[in-house]
Amino acid sequence: MSILYVSPHPDAFPSLRALIAARYGEAGEGPGWGGAHPRICLQPPPTSRAPFPPPRLPALEQGPGGLWVWGATAVAQLLWPAGLGGPGGSRAAVLVQQWVSYADTELIPAACGATLPALGLRTSTQDPQAALGALGRALSPLEEWLRLHTYLAGEAPTLADLAAVTALLLPFRYVLDPSARRIWGNVTRWFITCVQQPEFRAVLGEVVLYSGARPLSQQPGPEVLVPPKTATQLKKEAKKREKLEKFQQKQKTQQQQPPPAEQKKPKPEKRGKRDPGVITYDLPTPAGEKKDVSGTMPDSYSPQYVEAAWYPWWEQQGFFKPEYGRSSVSAPNPRGIFMMCIPPPNVTGSLHLGHALTNAIQDSLTRWHRMRGETTLWNPGCDHAGIATQVVVEKKLWREQGLSRHQLGREAFLQEVWKWKEEKGDRIYHQLKKLGSSLDWNRACFTMDPKLSTAVTEAFVRLHEEGVIYRSTRLVNWSCTLNSAISDIEVDKKELTGRTLLSVPGYKEKVEFGVLVSFAYKIQGSDSDEEVVVATTRIETMLGDVAVAVHPKDPRYQNLKGRSVIHPFLSRSLPIVFDDFVDMEFGTGAVKITPAHDQNDYEVGQRHGLEAVSIMDSRGALVNVPPPFLGLPRFEARKAVLAALKERGLFRGVEDNPMVVPLCNRSKDVVEPLLRPQWYVRCGEMAQAASAAVTRGDLRILPEAHQRTWHTWMDNIRDWCISRQLWWGHRIPAYFVTVSDPAVPPGEDPDERYWMSGRSEAEAREKAAKEFGVSPDKISLQQDEDVLDTWFSSGLFPFSIFGWPNQSEDLSVFYPGTLLETGHDILFFWVARMVMLGLKLTGKLPFREVYLHAIVRDAHGRKMSKSLGNVIDPLDVIHGVSLQGLHDQLLSSNLDPSEVEKAKEGQKADFPAGIPECGTDALRFGLCAYTSQGRDINLDVNRILGYRHFCNKLWNATKFALRGLGKGFVPSPTSKPGGHESLVDRWIRSRLTEAVRLSNQGFQAYDFSAVTTAQYSFWLYELCDVYLECLKPVLNGVDQVVAECARQTLYTCLDVGLRLLSPFMPFVTEELFQRLPRRTPQAPPSLCITPYPEPSECSWKDPDAEAAMELALSITRAVRSLRADYNLTRIRPDCFLEVADEATGALASAVSGYVQALASAGVVAVLALGAPVPQGCAVALASDRCSVHLQLQGLVDPARELGKLQAKRSEAQRQAQRLRERRAASGYPSKVPLDVQEADRTKLQQTEAELRKVDEAIALFQKML
Repeated sequence: MSILYVSPHPDAFPSLRALIAARYGEAGEGPGWGGAHPRICLQPPPTSRAPFPPPRLPALEQGPGGLWVWGATAVAQLLWPAGLGGPGGSRAAVLVQQWVSYADTELIPAACGATLPALGLRTSTQDPQAALGALGRALSPLEEWLRLHTYLAGEAPTLADLAAVTALLLPFRYVLDPSARRIWGNVTRWFITCVQQPEFRAVLGEVVLYSGARPLSQQPGPEVLVPPKTATQLKKEAKKREKLEKFQQKQKTQQQQPPPAEQKKPKPEKRGKRDPGVITYDLPTPAGEKKDVSGTMPDSYSPQYVEAAWYPWWEQQGFFKPEYGRSSVSAPNPRGIFMMCIPPPNVTGSLHLGHALTNAIQDSLTRWHRMRGETTLWNPGCDHAGIATQVVVEKKLWREQGLSRHQLGREAFLQEVWKWKEEKGDRIYHQLKKLGSSLDWNRACFTMDPKLSTAVTEAFVRLHEEGVIYRSTRLVNWSCTLNSAISDIEVDKKELTGRTLLSVPGYKEKVEFGVLVSFAYKIQGSDSDEEVVVATTRIETMLGDVAVAVHPKDPRYQNLKGRSVIHPFLSRSLPIVFDDFVDMEFGTGAVKITPAHDQNDYEVGQRHGLEAVSIMDSRGALVNVPPPFLGLPRFEARKAVLAALKERGLFRGVEDNPMVVPLCNRSKDVVEPLLRPQWYVRCGEMAQAASAAVTRGDLRILPEAHQRTWHTWMDNIRDWCISRQLWWGHRIPAYFVTVSDPAVPPGEDPDERYWMSGRSEAEAREKAAKEFGVSPDKISLQQDEDVLDTWFSSGLFPFSIFGWPNQSEDLSVFYPGTLLETGHDILFFWVARMVMLGLKLTGKLPFREVYLHAIVRDAHGRKMSKSLGNVIDPLDVIHGVSLQGLHDQLLSSNLDPSEVEKAKEGQKADFPAGIPECGTDALRFGLCAYTSQGRDINLDVNRILGYRHFCNKLWNATKFALRGLGKGFVPSPTSKPGGHESLVDRWIRSRLTEAVRLSNQGFQAYDFSAVTTAQYSFWLYELCDVYLECLKPVLNGVDQVVAECARQTLYTCLDVGLRLLSPFMPFVTEELFQRLPRRTPQAPPSLCITPYPEPSECSWKDPDAEAAMELALSITRAVRSLRADYNLTRIRPDCFLEVADEATGALASAVSGYVQALASAGVVAVLALGAPVPQGCAVALASDRCSVHLQLQGLVDPARELGKLQAKRSEAQRQAQRLRERRAASGYPSKVPLDVQEADRTKLQQTEAELRKVDEAIALFQKML
């Protein structure tokens, strides 16, 4: 049995780190070292068993007499289920190791240094302010990294997060007050997210963050005597006080003196710098006119300023229309055609993050295809949303006039609905425009428009005439509140773990669910008191029982073949039937059968010829039952039946029962399965055709993982109920026939012969006369009161929007479409029906590809729910909202007061300062960047804010570039190099070539994350961080030929870079693009119709330049690291490069100027081979062929540096030893993947090289002492 020895102290973070790792090992596949879960011991190991010297806690004894491992890093790695890896393989393992090392070497010393003074554990040599500064420096890399990442490595906590979080436990508990946490907002968000994970909470409990309310002297911790201050310290403090007093006196004097008359007035309008969010575009620009960009660029990026005026101009110019730039849509286009229709949002809807994600992806694709020169149409539309709209208008009618729709009448009610639609129904369109969606609004369609209504009628009549649509009495999902059948997608499944009281519309008291009630049926004709006990969760339905079923092989009931039981309240006996569907292991193995109110029971009834007795009407009141139950509401009857069973001695018990309660997502009513005559679509053959289309490859479903779901649904499809008992919608074009002829018997509703469909009543009359052999005047028709399921008209959308069944130019050009992009949650409800109806009615697939995006969840992976307070309105992300504003939105919702308080707490935790203004471009870019996570997207608003900062980077880079280009700059007619480009010019062109390649490749593969990563990396890490910095001395230099080449290259980077970004960030790229000069007078007027960069245009790949600049960047990183290590931020130390060969030396010499600019170094000199390194230098490894020596003589304390180097050597030695042991383990060559072996080999080489350099540095500093 392994034993984990840990400290019992609540602040012993090394032990807490091991305990949390053990929790993850228990929750996963066991500890990473393969042993059993260890026993926890809250004390040091016994001296008789511990090794010598005694290990520091935590310590792990791997079995009696086995191997001992101690120290938080080693123990946690052994206990963690995936070792170092986590998601992502060896590359992720390296990242995890880097962060673990950073936590051990940087975070822990800084955290302890800052916390110990706060706890009263301060010695005379420790300065609390310096310690807090050191903590800030340690947190900076963490804050920057977490700006764009939820966790340190991957999309779930790893060893890296564990090491860093536990290292920061003490500061968050005792030092970092609310103001400090606001400064380190990304770190705080990540810390809270981690400690709320179940494994962390199991060990840490509720982590209480430091409130800042207590003075430091009252902080917990033992009292320590502080040694008296030395004379030198007292002298320094006296000087500080003297300086402070002089400064205060000077400030006081200045305040008392009146300002001189000639003093200039303070410059106005400096607020823009302090608060970029207040910058707005105020120039008078009529709607549809082009924005005026002739003025000076504001100091910083502001979404409000940038997004003003562009969309109306785009729309007015017709840029979004497929006819733009061509004589007609049918004109041949060698670039091809791209057509996509929008998933029509509900007319009642308002923008939510699902819409935002859908439109961000669809618009980026549309803009990319349009910029490639294809004839492009993204067709907008809106769904009439039968149930949702009717409910909204009914509530409005009752609120304003005190009338129900029945009191008003059908025609008058429909007029009210149309009136509401005209007033409120285009709200969703305005919100889509706010997102920058480049839809052709002239082609916008509403599913109740005459054109689309004609298509619906035509489809119904054709399918009915072919027998695909038929009428039948079957079980349907019924909402008693709506008095209508509803579709499966309108049913929410509420999971219960046991007895639960739920509110049900129409009932004053809550109703009990989640219990299993057992009762007895007596055996008919039995002399003894023989009985069969059955159990049910819906005891009221026993009044509709017609049989009891048992399994044919159940030995307990073999003697009951051919027997019956007596119903206690009805004058009928119930046969005992034997059926395989019964589960012998559940309950008593006997099941009551109610065919009219349960789908499984209905199928049993069909197999055994049982009568289906309906005991509920459309409002949920009981019918066809005896008093006292007759007329009772269903859940009142539940209590009455239970009481009656107890009274007759037939009640046998009640127990908790986990179950799923179906709820109508519109009315929140409990859904009842009821038998009702309805219209159905026969789906079998159509589903086979749809499945075969995917199998053949005619229809591609991406990601391909969804194809299995597609085939499963198609292979197990049921006929589709398309009737809805509503008034708002497409009224079913079917008529019940009454014949005024004694020779023709009167018909009944389920009899299909008496139902005629027609494109008009006259057509239906002619059909009926022909069917019954009578003259038309003897036919009376009554049109069905029901309307069609909304999904029926949505299923026709790809061709009904073009006027089908009538021929049109749009129908011939744009049908079939190119792509259908939507969420994977409606793959069956909408996508499958479009494919089936398209193939059936047009003989063509409605589109060639289907791309299904993920579902948006919150940053913690939870489903978005109003009651959790984590629902995010995209407009709040675009414009920003305060915490109080979020609270106010809850008050206007329909949440219970208790849920409101819970939701407020959720909002406080996730958005303590509200949601900052991020802008449309940042939201769009962020949502597309998230699409690599798989089925679900865990959206962190802080990451979206990071992309707003990216927009600011674009803004500042372009502003700097325009200054560098100068007012008289004229770009070359083409982007070809001029022939005099410098090394860095060639390098940036090469990197731009790669960004263009990755962007086009990613768009073609729907890999939006790859596209956004390529573009983000080019702009931020290559153009801004490197090229612009290298350009500054060139533009100010004397060589005008080189400077002109640099300007042309810079312009090319801006021109191509903005075109690359345009599909994702249409507003900021248009704003910046319009400020650039044009290559030719014939250039397109807008960026959105400018050609997208293609590899054939940008073919400047230059491996030699990339290799040279990679060396420059490696050296720069090493110099920056050394400067940070020794806090050399305000001086430019000299740098000496030690190389392994002449080729590396020549390359280093060629890039030394770039290193000087990028690393803010003094002299950058390459040492001759074998030449000694100057005395007093710190060393870092740039590559295995080049070492960096930074001159420290006179700048640092050698003794202090020696201590740091000794610690660094110890850690490197431990890493090297672990790698050697890992590679020497038995089975390593055969069991470990080759890429992991290669990563281990490389890491060992790097570690050994680092050890050699550290030893050299130690020797160097020892000489400096």
